[in-house]
Amino acid sequence: MESLVNWFTENLDGLPKEWIVFIISMFPILELRGGLIAARLLMGSAEMIKAIFICFAGNILPIPFILLFITKIFDKLKQTKRFKPMVEKLESKATGKKSNTIRKYEFIGLILFVGIPLPGTGAWTGSLIAALLGVKLKKSIPAICIGLVMATTIMCIALYNPWLGKLLGV
Repeated sequence: MESLVNWFTENLDGLPKEWIVFIISMFPILELRGGLIAARLLMGSAEMIKAIFICFAGNILPIPFILLFITKIFDKLKQTKRFKPMVEKLESKATGKKSNTIRKYEFIGLILFVGIPLPGTGAWTGSLIAALLGVKLKKSIPAICIGLVMATTIMCIALYNPWLGKLLGV
């Protein structure tokens, strides 16, 4: 993740640091976690509150679009020979083992899936799984937001705590 953050930081050089953090937070895989790492490196610890709002906004922006349109987009892509295997692989990954918690507990499962910052989890994957499992918007959007607050709290404790920061090298 850190190498991706560095790549974005280098290639978006010239943009204000806040925009770099916002863009990183929007990007799948990196999301809020990568945005907070970039914010810590670019903005320092003095701007933690500002960084939290920028990262949260960047990460939440694509979520309604994923929840509303991904199944329609996937259905169209599956009609093509070129994209069908890729889409089917994404669907099987999203609805496979990782989705069991969401399938079983829906609201709480989605909160935990998005909120515990582990590889392969986060708002993008949580939104994809929620959409593919047919979780209603009135459940999925609040669950994803609560999960992002949880992930933000965990990441800020890890990144902005002086002792943990030294341990993590930030």
